[in-house]
Amino acid sequence: MEQEKNKNRRDEEQDEMRPQRENGQNGDGMPRFSFMWIYILIGLALLGLQMAKFMGGSQKATMPELDKWARKGHVERLVIISDTEAQIFIKKDSLASTDHASLKAELKEVNNKLPQYVVNVGKPEVYQPWLKEVNEALAKEKKPKIIPIIDPQTNWTATLLPYLLPLLIFIGLWLFILRRMGGGAGGPGAQIFNIGKSKATLFDNNTKVNITFADVAGLDEAKEEVMEVVDFLKNPKKYTTLGGKIPKGVLLVGPPGTGKTLLAKAVAGEAGAPFFSISGSDFVEMFVGVGASRVRDLFRQAREKAPCIIFIDEIDAIGRARGRGAIQGGNDERENTLNQLLVEMDGFPTDKGVILMAATNRPDILDHALMRPGRFDRQIGIGRPDLNGRAQIFEVHMKNIKVAPEVTALALSEMTPGFVGADIANVCNEAALIAARREKKAVDMDDFNYALDKVIGGLEKKNKIISPEEKQIIAYHEAGHAICGWFLEHAHPLVKVTIVPRGLAALGYAQYLPKEQYITRKEKLLDDMCMTLGGRAAESVVFDKISTGAQSDLDHITKMSYDMIINYGLNDKVGNVSYYSMMNESYMRPFSEQTAYLIDQEVKKMIDEQYDRAKNLLRDKRKELDALAQALLEKEVLHRADLERIIGKRPFNDPTPGESHRVAEVEPVRSDD
Repeated sequence: MEQEKNKNRRDEEQDEMRPQRENGQNGDGMPRFSFMWIYILIGLALLGLQMAKFMGGSQKATMPELDKWARKGHVERLVIISDTEAQIFIKKDSLASTDHASLKAELKEVNNKLPQYVVNVGKPEVYQPWLKEVNEALAKEKKPKIIPIIDPQTNWTATLLPYLLPLLIFIGLWLFILRRMGGGAGGPGAQIFNIGKSKATLFDNNTKVNITFADVAGLDEAKEEVMEVVDFLKNPKKYTTLGGKIPKGVLLVGPPGTGKTLLAKAVAGEAGAPFFSISGSDFVEMFVGVGASRVRDLFRQAREKAPCIIFIDEIDAIGRARGRGAIQGGNDERENTLNQLLVEMDGFPTDKGVILMAATNRPDILDHALMRPGRFDRQIGIGRPDLNGRAQIFEVHMKNIKVAPEVTALALSEMTPGFVGADIANVCNEAALIAARREKKAVDMDDFNYALDKVIGGLEKKNKIISPEEKQIIAYHEAGHAICGWFLEHAHPLVKVTIVPRGLAALGYAQYLPKEQYITRKEKLLDDMCMTLGGRAAESVVFDKISTGAQSDLDHITKMSYDMIINYGLNDKVGNVSYYSMMNESYMRPFSEQTAYLIDQEVKKMIDEQYDRAKNLLRDKRKELDALAQALLEKEVLHRADLERIIGKRPFNDPTPGESHRVAEVEPVRSDD
């Protein structure tokens, strides 16, 4: 019993000392001793001794002074120690002369090894003629000649420095890299092998996730699905006692910006459980085996924190189907990481409380082994929010800004079809910035309308210079879109049309009011194609010429026509076939040359028919086309009420508010460049 207490006490002391050791301290809180300082001190001492050896303490003298002392016979010995320097030894009886009064007392003592002066005598070709002349003068006075002594002394510092300096620089860089990789903990390089550790961010009691389901709007169905995960984390025995098993993996699938990551954080916030967040790209490294090592370390930490949630964002970075685009003979590190993830998902039992959540907007490229039951058992589709969902999202974001009383979330929802949560957040932020720029006390509908125009069409180009001729072409182009959309039954009715330049290339755009529908008929697609070609058709009908302004329109209808024939089977000659999945999975074209030729012919035929249809419609409505174009040239922006006043009411039943909503479909008119 006593031994167990002592062992527990030692464990507690080690736990208390562990943070100090990790910070490079000993048990007393003092910095831990390192032998590196001894090496540094030894090096400095050797360098100091080498410098002292060559400096010595001898006094510096000039060549004129040496010449004077030599001619007086004061010089006893002249020692050449290098190419340019010489040591001067003065005779004992001459040290008392006033010429050497500036010498230090210790230098006046006779010492055969310590010279009194050091003089720069120059190269041999310089001092030898001088020495010859001095010796001739001394000979005339019958004084001893000065015989120079050549005693070259090796300067080890200068000799070794070219070799030592690169080595010292390399060692310094290496120590710096080790310290950076080790994070400064435990001395340089202490964590050099921690490259295989998980980079997941942990949110626990110390860094609690504050996001709850109240912060997630427009995802009611998805929240109901994940509520089971939250309930399991709160009350695991409720399910395990009955033999039930919670899904090991929950995959959130949806377009970008729909709130997949936000929903996962809300699950962690509601459950109050530890939450590991990591991106799929964090597993990918240039070193072999690092990704698999990080996967193992992540699940090891999760088991220690269970019950908890692991959230992998953008899992398609490592979950891509194996065998696609593989390099022959190469070692695919991404596949090794995926294999380790598959093993780990099979390895932990469901009653441990480790739940893996992942998000992706590309579920079609994920490996089938990853999607099978037992790994990602449940897929939760998070699509674009509907009318009510967008209204809820607007209400969440409008809590943080001051809005005018006339601004309602439902009205804004009707104006933003197809918008996801990120788009709505951007619109609210832009509206607040615009209101602040206009020095308003609250954000009104005018600010939201301007923000929508800015988000959809881009920044308004007020200073763009457009010639009257180009402006007329743009007006008729946009009027052609508006007329076709107004008088075609299945086309979207127009809400606003403008010729104000926006963005990089859009010289005008139209805003429509489509129905919110999930199935589209062939008649609807053909009417949309005819409306899209209305801009070029108007140019041809009015000016008998066409321009480059329909480039984006042609891109849209070309893609639409190929989709109708190749993917949706909406062509009688090609038949009820679809090559969508086959074209995505294979690099080769999944049909023959004859079929490709037939598809091209049918695409051209379809586009030509709708182009002729648009021109015939505009010829019949030429009066309305001219009136609308002239109104655009005068006002530049026309709304639905203006269209009803100019060309009359639309001859079809328009959708009522609540059943439809507005969408801005940009039809840019591009310049020649």
